[in-house]
Amino acid sequence: MSTINWNNGRLIELNQGDTATSTGSLNNGQLYCLFFYNAAGNDASTVLNIVWSNSQPPVQVTVPGTTMNQGLAALCFVNGSQTNTVSVAITNGNQGAKIQAFIGSVKMPLDTEGINNTKLELNGEEQAFKKFTRFYAVPESHWYSARIQSNINQFTSVQFSESKAQVYIVNKLVDPNNVIKYAGNSQELVTVIPSDTQSVAFNLQGNGQQLVWINADSTQNSNDATIAVQSLSSLYNENITSQAEALASMV
Repeated sequence: MSTINWNNGRLIELNQGDTATSTGSLNNGQLYCLFFYNAAGNDASTVLNIVWSNSQPPVQVTVPGTTMNQGLAALCFVNGSQTNTVSVAITNGNQGAKIQAFIGSVKMPLDTEGINNTKLELNGEEQAFKKFTRFYAVPESHWYSARIQSNINQFTSVQFSESKAQVYIVNKLVDPNNVIKYAGNSQELVTVIPSDTQSVAFNLQGNGQQLVWINADSTQNSNDATIAVQSLSSLYNENITSQAEALASMV
């Protein structure tokens, strides 16, 4: 039984009876998500208690049981405008429990040891997810086309801006609310976007602020998933240049 300082949101391991607390480290105006992976050597689910307010009851999150650390993540969103402190505890009733966890946002984790913290190139080329992958980019102030693709069922990733998040689910099979929970009013800031096919395509508009994409899937699922983001402004400029060159060659 131990108490863990989680102020930097780093990747940690929680066991039966442990508590991790991030004190005063959540920023006003930012949305955060707690990512939980079941790392126990058995197939038993683990119940976590998320405390974010002294006046509101804890949020209970069930991390699905798995074997060999191959399960999907469970998520809990927290609004930094409602609290600057959050803690997670595994009660002694969860025998043999072992959970890997980190805090994701445009800010966190501050300590990225154990996290694949990678710049996302906005050139339209596919980049592969891995377990614990955090892609970051600062799109310019124009439109972009994006696509997330996976041939695995229920592949899930979270796109963060400063105060909002989109949860993209590819090959959706089951209700995502089983593993996505919300503290306070954070659900108002999250949009879940499912797709019944092997990809989900969407447009995004840059504004010079950072965007972050974090996957919430197991190792074997993440290895077969990719993300690609391409500037539509660049495509437009390329088309204009090609047309100008074609007209010039006709003169």
